Amino acid sequence: MSLSLEDIQAAQRRLKGRIRRTPLLSASQMRAPLAAGQLHLKLESLQVSGSFKARGATNALLSLSHEELRTGICCASGGNHGLAVAFAGGTAGTRAVVFLPESTPDKKAQEIASWGAEVRVEGQVFDDANQAAQAFCAAEGLTYLHPFDDSRIMAGQGTVGLEILEELSSLDILVVAIGGGGLISGIGRAVKALRPEVRIIGVEPQGAPTLKRSLEAGELVTLESIKTVAGTLAPRRSAEANFEIIRETVEEIVLVSDEEMREAARWLWREFGLGAELAGAAAIAALQTGAVTLEEGQSGCALICGRGTDGVT
Repeated sequence: MSLSLEDIQAAQRRLKGRIRRTPLLSASQMRAPLAAGQLHLKLESLQVSGSFKARGATNALLSLSHEELRTGICCASGGNHGLAVAFAGGTAGTRAVVFLPESTPDKKAQEIASWGAEVRVEGQVFDDANQAAQAFCAAEGLTYLHPFDDSRIMAGQGTVGLEILEELSSLDILVVAIGGGGLISGIGRAVKALRPEVRIIGVEPQGAPTLKRSLEAGELVTLESIKTVAGTLAPRRSAEANFEIIRETVEEIVLVSDEEMREAARWLWREFGLGAELAGAAAIAALQTGAVTLEEGQSGCALICGRGTDGVT
């Protein structure tokens, strides 16, 4: 599976007018600055359907044939990819079936259904739901949209990186949460192609260090268990395509705890009135804990990748 800068630029053209160009917000005006350098927040929590996932799902949908659209689309998700596929299917008027693990919050499942998608719950974690979704697609003839192991999905997610570079003339560090790796793969390919000097740092939960362990081992590994409530960051295994791109483009992966992500979500609500889920606050948690530092004179960007109420309730 290949992914080039040209693929991501084509996705950006394809997505124009179909998803939101989300704001880039300066985080310098605060009671207690989070970093010595100039920090910016890319607010994908304000994206249509609530996360960056709308980019990849819509780009993939726009790449399908008329016959594929007529038959329908299907996916497995911890929640956000399912919302994005439901959004894409709903706006295109095509059938969408979303498989979720039992750990998915009821509220998210209801929101997916509100876009007109069929919701099916299978297994305890994403990997279980993913197996069920693939079997269903094979049996029913639907087009399967993988949340991260798909070049069309990665290209859509990579448009986040293009937008950041278009607005920040100077960028030293970019901090991105990692689930399966589709987002950071797309961003990594786009950013490194245009500005190879930018350091890209990934953030995973302590209870789901899927790609950190894989990089340490030098090969893709499968975690024995998942011990985090951040369901959108919790696959037991990534994919070879994502692993290879991340190995090429990401300088470091750091870990944060669920409580550190929760406190970061509270901080986003207090300081900016932003509602972020745990995954959406992961990049901020890495900065708050010192796992990632932004020195004086440096410019950095933290991606707020998904909305939620973890900082509100």
